[in-house]
Amino acid sequence: MFGLDPFLLSLIGTVVLATFLPCQGAAVPVFQWLAIVVIGIMFFLQGARLSRKAVVDGLTAWRLHLLILCCTFVLFPLLGLALHLVFPALLQDEVWLGILFLCCLPSTVQSSIAFTSIGGGNVPAAVCAATASNIFGIFITPFLVGLVLARHGAQGGGVMAIVLQLLLPFVLGQILQPWIGAWAVRNKKILSLTDRGSILIVVYLAFSDAVMQGLWHKLPPSQLGMIALVDFMLLACVLILTAVTSRAAGLPLRDEIAVVFCGSKKTLASGVPMANVLFPPASVGLIVLPLMIYHQIQLFICAVLARRFAARTAQDKSMNAGD
Repeated sequence: MFGLDPFLLSLIGTVVLATFLPCQGAAVPVFQWLAIVVIGIMFFLQGARLSRKAVVDGLTAWRLHLLILCCTFVLFPLLGLALHLVFPALLQDEVWLGILFLCCLPSTVQSSIAFTSIGGGNVPAAVCAATASNIFGIFITPFLVGLVLARHGAQGGGVMAIVLQLLLPFVLGQILQPWIGAWAVRNKKILSLTDRGSILIVVYLAFSDAVMQGLWHKLPPSQLGMIALVDFMLLACVLILTAVTSRAAGLPLRDEIAVVFCGSKKTLASGVPMANVLFPPASVGLIVLPLMIYHQIQLFICAVLARRFAARTAQDKSMNAGD
């Protein structure tokens, strides 16, 4: 739990490969089409793996999920904009765009559920909330990113790109779920390798383009430290605010744990493909860098927090048993 995530090590290796052996020349259009195909397959399999009941529950159990969705799609963007307003010169413009893009992303699924389970929280609620976040994120994230892009005078992919490359494969997967869903669930470990492989392809293509555009000349080492600092500030603020809001709303500890973990996560698995669709190729490498760093920070901090929640829930159970 406290070491580097193996997938993050793979991402670092991919960035190193792109730095020294970037994709260029005739290979670029091949990898561009390959990226489109693997992203489509990834979202198709996500749709196929989600049971219809999980989708319906994620869409209809709205009270607890509304708080989590507000944290994910309202609180995060507002905090990102506030940090940019207060510290505009702390990061380069494209890096700030990456921070704001991170703030617009949906929650994770696997780690949200895993940390909620470790902490003794409401796991069914975490499953539904993470599902709802990812479903709504396909629609909400492009809208939020569009507002951010308009604010910065930048341009990105349109709605049709999102529909064709992300939403349509997801819907097709859901349509075929009754026939292939069981197979997809049985082979989820193999299919997870497919998902991660698709992300690595997109990262390699994005950083190859960025390296060819002079990424490491534009980004001094001090900027990496500043990115980590801003990511940490975002996570710390959200963790505190989700806990305080949950207690103010009178939620039991089990629900508070679900809100804290689901409301503070940001998905790397969907974020990288979305960035590839929404932003110009030359910008994707810099834009996903804050997300990659945030991914490791959230794993480390939430691992510590989950163990503390587990101790609290165990203490509460023993006190209730004593009563």
